[in-house]
Amino acid sequence: MSATIAVEDLRVGMFVMLDGGWLSHPFPLSSFRITTQEQLATLRGLGLQQVRWSPEKSELLDEAAAAAGADAAGASGTANDAASAAQRQAQEAAAAAALRKRSLQQQLEASQRCERQHAEAAKAWRESIDLVTARPQHAAQQSEALTRALLDRMLTDDDIAIRLVAGSGDRAASHALNVGVISLLIGRTLGLTEPELIELGVGALMHDVGKLEVADRFRHAEDGFNANEVAAYRDHVAKGVAVGQRMGISAGALRVLAQHHEHADGSGFPLKLAGERITMASRVVSLINRYDNLCNPQSRTPQLTPHEAVSVLFAQGRNRFDPAVLNVFIRMMGVYPAGSLVQLTDDRFALVVGVNSSRPLKPRVLVHDTKVPRHEALLLDLETQANLGIRRSLPASKLPTAVIEYLDPRPRVSYYFEPLSRVAAADSEAPVELAA
Repeated sequence: MSATIAVEDLRVGMFVMLDGGWLSHPFPLSSFRITTQEQLATLRGLGLQQVRWSPEKSELLDEAAAAAGADAAGASGTANDAASAAQRQAQEAAAAAALRKRSLQQQLEASQRCERQHAEAAKAWRESIDLVTARPQHAAQQSEALTRALLDRMLTDDDIAIRLVAGSGDRAASHALNVGVISLLIGRTLGLTEPELIELGVGALMHDVGKLEVADRFRHAEDGFNANEVAAYRDHVAKGVAVGQRMGISAGALRVLAQHHEHADGSGFPLKLAGERITMASRVVSLINRYDNLCNPQSRTPQLTPHEAVSVLFAQGRNRFDPAVLNVFIRMMGVYPAGSLVQLTDDRFALVVGVNSSRPLKPRVLVHDTKVPRHEALLLDLETQANLGIRRSLPASKLPTAVIEYLDPRPRVSYYFEPLSRVAAADSEAPVELAA
């Protein structure tokens, strides 16, 4: 985190960040640690009233200790100097504590904002589904309105943060939103037009609408199903198309309902379509539907971590799914999507809680640290940590019980998004409060 400081209060050891570009000052870099009195004099001669600085990147304590040692060796005012150094250290500790508290509050507010927006979207989706039988056309209008609301927040020049959220107790709503949100983000990356994105979003949010007319026990495929049971499960596609027609949704969205189980290699159902015969929107939804079902199975199949799910898609699905869509998905979500449990290169365990969709190789992670209380858990932006990265991903069963209790991974992996301009910056180790 950065703060501002009056130029006259600058000291050797502070890490400063100058605004205005490198032509506005004589230093080779705009961000640097002050190491000499000459640099201090130059800074004070620029005519600035205040500058930004980073307490975390500064080395004030070491510099103060060295200065105190030199004074003790050659000056008679040792006691006064020591007292002054102690006072400075106390002030610096108080400033660091204040920054930490402010960072904690910013991160908590950002998390609560995302949770609230996800809950509102889940409620809107459920309201549209509840209208399908009695007022199908109104349900279509509601689903399109939800799609437009999501796009209004996505169609920005900002990078998008894909956040892990607590999700909804409504499993169907959580699944629909996961598929809808990630599909729209992929469509945005692919450069689809706004009308194409609307069709993609409505189709993704409504892709399982046919399950409303299927008996509960056939809504999710089970490994032990016989041929008749498999047919009953697969019938949700045809029923979904019929429901979509009654709703009056667009032709593009209707094709998503019809094709969201088709595969690029022709191994899907119900028509075994392949390649270009499957619309781009359907190819996107087919992939994300599979990903979410791996992470959040609604049948008795084992749950995979997001990292394991990505590995399965890459290893087993390179022929099954459109290569361009799969590549965009992995580039956007990262090898370690939000929800992955990982071990860092310094051996600490962490939970991936957020990914920059444009630069996913360095996600934001919540770190297990026995020296830090759980309610002040460290949130690291690995993009700012040059010497720290992810060593490997681990399933929950491989982590110590104390680590799992501290990181508290969610039983369901649910995603929402936020433009990064609204997310509090975290230059280094900054805390985030976890809900109790």
